[in-house]
Amino acid sequence: MTSLELLSPARNLECGICAIDHGADAVYIGASKFGARAAAGNSIEDITTLCRYAHQFGAKVYVTVNTVIYDNEMHETVELVRQIEKAGADAILLQDMGLLEELRHNGIGITIHASTQTDNRTADKVRWLASLGMRRVVLARELSVEEIAEIHRAVPEVELEVFVHGALCVSYSGQCYASQLCFNRSANRGECAQFCRMTFDLIDADGKEIERSRHLLSLRDMAQIDNMERLADAGAVSFKIEGRLKNTDYVKNVTAAYSERLNDICKRNPQKFRRASMGRCTYTFTPNIQKSFNRGFTTYFADGRQAPLASIDTPKALGEHVGRVKEIRGNSFNVSSTTAFSNGDGLCFFDKSRQLIGLRVNKAEGNRLYPLSMPKGLLPGTTLYRNHDHAFETLLSKPSSSRRVSIDMTLHITDGSLILDITDEHGHTRTATMPYEPQTAMKPQEENIRKQLAKLGATIYTPRNISIISDVERPFISNSLLSELRRKAVETSPLTSQSVNTRIAETKANSGIHIDNAPLPYLYNAANQKAQAFYDGMGIKATAFETSGKSSTSGNGRTLIMQCRYCIKAELGLCAKRDNNTSDKPSRPATLRWKEPLTLRLVPGGRTFTLRFNCNKCEMEILT
Repeated sequence: MTSLELLSPARNLECGICAIDHGADAVYIGASKFGARAAAGNSIEDITTLCRYAHQFGAKVYVTVNTVIYDNEMHETVELVRQIEKAGADAILLQDMGLLEELRHNGIGITIHASTQTDNRTADKVRWLASLGMRRVVLARELSVEEIAEIHRAVPEVELEVFVHGALCVSYSGQCYASQLCFNRSANRGECAQFCRMTFDLIDADGKEIERSRHLLSLRDMAQIDNMERLADAGAVSFKIEGRLKNTDYVKNVTAAYSERLNDICKRNPQKFRRASMGRCTYTFTPNIQKSFNRGFTTYFADGRQAPLASIDTPKALGEHVGRVKEIRGNSFNVSSTTAFSNGDGLCFFDKSRQLIGLRVNKAEGNRLYPLSMPKGLLPGTTLYRNHDHAFETLLSKPSSSRRVSIDMTLHITDGSLILDITDEHGHTRTATMPYEPQTAMKPQEENIRKQLAKLGATIYTPRNISIISDVERPFISNSLLSELRRKAVETSPLTSQSVNTRIAETKANSGIHIDNAPLPYLYNAANQKAQAFYDGMGIKATAFETSGKSSTSGNGRTLIMQCRYCIKAELGLCAKRDNNTSDKPSRPATLRWKEPLTLRLVPGGRTFTLRFNCNKCEMEILT
């Protein structure tokens, strides 16, 4: 039977606890430094607290240490990982091969997961990472369900983690250098300036504007909630929600929605799947991913290339579609919709120039809405979206979930002792024993014994079955003794324990398992001498963009700063290639012609970037 893990983001301790409470089987969180979100750091003390909380449910905590490391930071990073291991974390996510070597050299045995920053697209890459001691590999977001299945068939012994929800980077992870080049903020150092959310003009070689002031690299958000079972059948075991900068409301809602879907999959396939942790949640709200921050949703490349993938009109959140403006009268308007509105709702719409306009509902009387101020550009027939549901957010701002682990309790009553066995949902059992001098009750006590043992209200447990096996005829046991036995059984030690860490395997650079040579040395992201020596042992001269990339070129004196499966030509219906992997419904007239190379021009500023299309691989590259 395969255990399926829902993996939720934790910006901080509070978010991590909320994720566990709302159904996560694991959370990933940044430490004080060296995580891929520099703005989301946490103390070792908070990570320790989160581990203790999560392990009650058999849930796990993974800590991100997945930036590239500079030479002067290596000792500090190794010591940080040592502290993370002592804190009880179940694994770290890692990108830097120099750090991997140093952890092995220092005998630090925490489990290692290969971050998506190591650019994991092929079975060969996954096999190579596994040969280095990686227990799990986080796959590239761009892979299709069938590509994931092919990787699993090739390396079935490796755990595969896939992204299922949240923001999408337009470049393959770990292969984007735009932020470093333009703003001296490295995405591989957790400081991405979100270059892909900016505004661009698209220009051909003759200077003709094909698109003007559009967010041509800004992708929609991923939502694979309807593909979860297919992904599980393909071999994925961990389903990752993006969002380590998101607040608790986002984490609560999205985690709950995906947890409910996983529960349904496991319920329908009891011989194939089970949840990786214990406990079931009850919610005060109905989970709905449309109500949390999103730029519109896409399944990305789950079933091949299917436009639209981008949100080229705005990088901001649209939210859920709530209807159309029916009629405008004075300082109010009526909406053609079955949606219930509330005072304080936030709505938005696109005006005639495709600019996103927001408004706040000051008063709602059914479908008659009175905005705080009547926005310009609002017309009858305008499509409305709600990006802030005041009533829903109010529910989420309060305690909104209760997670309880079902247990079976068996009380053995013998001449001289009381023995209480507690067995959890995953079959783990522990025992508490207390001395007992047999006494005979005036009347049967079984109902009272069960009642006292079932008093688990202050704990995370709920009784499923309570059995009594007695060698004593009609025993009497005081309520205080039963309470003490129950407390001892529940509180002495957790029912579950964290996974046993395994030692990092010896590096097998000469084992015959190799990766293909990257076309440019900085694509290996080797920012320290240890990483460079690691690749030297494989006959590869590797560097990092942050230390030498600006002097590296990819033909014609241009520097490669992004590699993308997303393609602007395909998105705009300008792709000349027509097969099963491209949209056959172009949005532009067939008579439109342009001269390549195409250029992106940053607005404002005017800095330009050349687009190069590798149609054989169905990929796009962005160069300076």
